[in-house]
Amino acid sequence: MLYSEIRTKLKKQNKREFKQGAAALTHLLQSRNASSSSYFKQEAGLLISELRDPNFNYELPLEFDVPFPPIQSPEFTFIDLFAGIGGFRLAFQKQKGKCVFSSEWDKHAQQTYEANFGEIPFGDITKIDETNIPDHDILVGGFPCQPFSIAGVSKKNSLGRMHGFLDKTQGTLFFDIARIINAKRPKAFILENVKNLRSHDKGNTFKVIVETLEELGYSIFSQILDARHYVPQHRERIFIVGFDKHVFKDSFHFSFPTPPEQQPKFKDILEKNPPSKYTLSDHLWGYLQNYAKKHQAKGNGFGFGMTDLDGISRTLSARYYKDGSEVLVPRGKDLNPRRLTPEECKRLMGFPEKYIISNIGVSDTQLYRQFGNSVAVPVATAVARQIVDVMKHYLERSINPKHLALDK
Repeated sequence: MLYSEIRTKLKKQNKREFKQGAAALTHLLQSRNASSSSYFKQEAGLLISELRDPNFNYELPLEFDVPFPPIQSPEFTFIDLFAGIGGFRLAFQKQKGKCVFSSEWDKHAQQTYEANFGEIPFGDITKIDETNIPDHDILVGGFPCQPFSIAGVSKKNSLGRMHGFLDKTQGTLFFDIARIINAKRPKAFILENVKNLRSHDKGNTFKVIVETLEELGYSIFSQILDARHYVPQHRERIFIVGFDKHVFKDSFHFSFPTPPEQQPKFKDILEKNPPSKYTLSDHLWGYLQNYAKKHQAKGNGFGFGMTDLDGISRTLSARYYKDGSEVLVPRGKDLNPRRLTPEECKRLMGFPEKYIISNIGVSDTQLYRQFGNSVAVPVATAVARQIVDVMKHYLERSINPKHLALDK
């Protein structure tokens, strides 16, 4: 049986309850006879019975006819939280890791994710019980930044009350990461966020995050990395990596990757004959020029970003679908510039060529948002390699490698 046949069956159902069960079913199909399958059998079974198709048997041999099928002989397991469209999943699958759980609330991102990995992520992580998540070696999460308040912590101190990580981070999405780490005890994790997380609220936000993770018993490493060394885009993001002190008891060395010396060029990601619909209209181009002139007269730096074809672009943001102003492609003298095509955005973020974005029913607007919110895949891959190397080498010399939560 082909996975695409199952996808066709699932798409015929529109009920909300069915869609929730579909996530469990696709996770079950990815796990099959592995230990993690027990987490999905009950909910998936209800959906299978609802299909009422005597010809459907999920236990039959299944071929995943998707670009990035599950790893068949994994060396470790991981979960993909705030999964987006799978940038981190690509990075860790390349290191021979198997994803045993994914979560992403945006339905359009779920659609793109499923088309490429053959798995529908579960929805809102705030509504998922951590006990329903399979054991795993590495937790991965590019979580959104939400405000942290330390005022409540100070008040509890003055009243002599206890305050653990649950209180300090309650109401933020980081809280959900913390509760999962606390319950599942992954050997390592990687978190990614915007550069300004480190300076947010005069550094208090980042301080709470680090202290929380250390309180949970992890050695913490962090660094801001610029994707410009891997893709032709200036894109600074902070990466936070942690290793469980209970597992990595002795001294060990972890370092973030050294950027390659080569500098990618913006022109290398451009399509040869992009459709004319991506060229800015006279009205929009005139508006952007006038807007820039107005702010230049005030001494501000606001304006459009005409990209040097032999250089790198500005940061691609989730708002790119609005006017494309931050990354414009020049078309020659007296010709209106154009915005990037979704395919070019895919390349600018370092996604593989075989990654599917066409003919999957996702609009350009949503694709722009998805790539603008994504991690740069080559950067994530470089950091993933460092984490996996440390984990493998340390565990090989200190304990039985079977200690890894392999899901074969």
